[in-house]
Amino acid sequence: MPLVVTRFAPSPTGLLHLGSAYSALVARNRAREAGGRFLLRIEDTDIRRCRREYETAILQDLKWLGLDWDGAVRRQSDHFTDYGRELDKLDALGLVYPCFCSRAEIEREIAASASAPHAAPHGPDGPLYPGTCRHLAPVERKRRIAAGREHCVRLDSARSAAASGPYDFVDEQRGRMEGQPLLMGDFVLARKDTPTSYHLSVTVDDHLQGVTLVTRGEDILPSTHVHVLLQRLLGYATPLYAHHGLIADPTGRRLAKRDKDLTIRSLRESGVSPEEVRRRALAAAAGQA
Repeated sequence: MPLVVTRFAPSPTGLLHLGSAYSALVARNRAREAGGRFLLRIEDTDIRRCRREYETAILQDLKWLGLDWDGAVRRQSDHFTDYGRELDKLDALGLVYPCFCSRAEIEREIAASASAPHAAPHGPDGPLYPGTCRHLAPVERKRRIAAGREHCVRLDSARSAAASGPYDFVDEQRGRMEGQPLLMGDFVLARKDTPTSYHLSVTVDDHLQGVTLVTRGEDILPSTHVHVLLQRLLGYATPLYAHHGLIADPTGRRLAKRDKDLTIRSLRESGVSPEEVRRRALAAAAGQA
């Protein structure tokens, strides 16, 4: 059997909370139970929100919880060249295009289409990008880039779906799932201020790190459809997925980094032991607390 390799990949935009502890425990436990490897990755490509002090706090909290990992920590901001190389491959295949639209322009375009016979399609997070810049002629794209116009890079989802062909992936809880390559439309692969995006960097990293089992929250399940699409386009193997439930507060609201009283740091400072935090995380996920 292949070696089981899992990973925990937090973004340093705030302190870890009880839900983060559960997600890390799931990944660590699955690897250790199979005699595999558990990796830690810091997903810090959002240069506006990520802070090094949060990264330090994440490492401290995980060590305090007794969650050991294998090998060096991979920090995404140290590997922009890896993502650029894979983006170039997609560009060479004619599957990406520069997008010069501002957020306001996109919102106006979507609003204008709302009353049209063919309104902008919706994805998991709301209306999809209407494809305005997809129709620009190559000479116009080059002219705008030469003029220094800010732009992101988007995947042409229709072309990519055709290049990929039908595909599927396996989620442990849900079984085999048919891939939906158009689910997120022409999503961003490289942002205006960063030469990558979450979707591109996480796909490349899982491949380069040899991850064979991706454990993460069920809120990320829609993204898995496009991650597997990218895997097919780039010639990567597809790992097994296990999308687990999310921990909620007593009101039923999903835990977030704004929940200061349930951060690992606040629990630690209040005198709660690592063993108790681990127990609470697992119990809350099981609906017992």
